[in-house]
Amino acid sequence: MPQKKHKPEEIVAKLRQVDVLVSQGQPVAEAVRTIGVTQFTYYRWRKEYGGLKTNQVKRLKELEKENERLRKAVSDLTLEKLILKEAASGNVWSAPGVQV
Repeated sequence: MPQKKHKPEEIVAKLRQVDVLVSQGQPVAEAVRTIGVTQFTYYRWRKEYGGLKTNQVKRLKELEKENERLRKAVSDLTLEKLILKEAASGNVWSAPGVQV
C-alpha cells in the first residue's frame, strides 16, 4: 500500500479531529484509526504540530525553507572565502615555472 504524503494543513486538521473524538470519550487508539494513520504517526505529528494552527504551520514551513536557503548561502560564501584565502596565502606574483 503506497504511503500518502500529508500536507501540514491536513495534519493539523486530523490532530484536531482526534482531539474531538477523544473528548467525546473515544479511546485514542480508536480515534487514531478513524483518521487512517498509525499511533506512531499520530504521536510523531502531535510532537511536531501539536498546538499549532493552520496559519502557524504554513509560517513554520516557510521559515524552514528560508532557513535552508540561508544555510546554503552561508556555506557557499564560506567555501569561496576559504578558496580566496588559500589563493592569497601563496606567492601570487610569480607563477610556478615562470621567472621574472
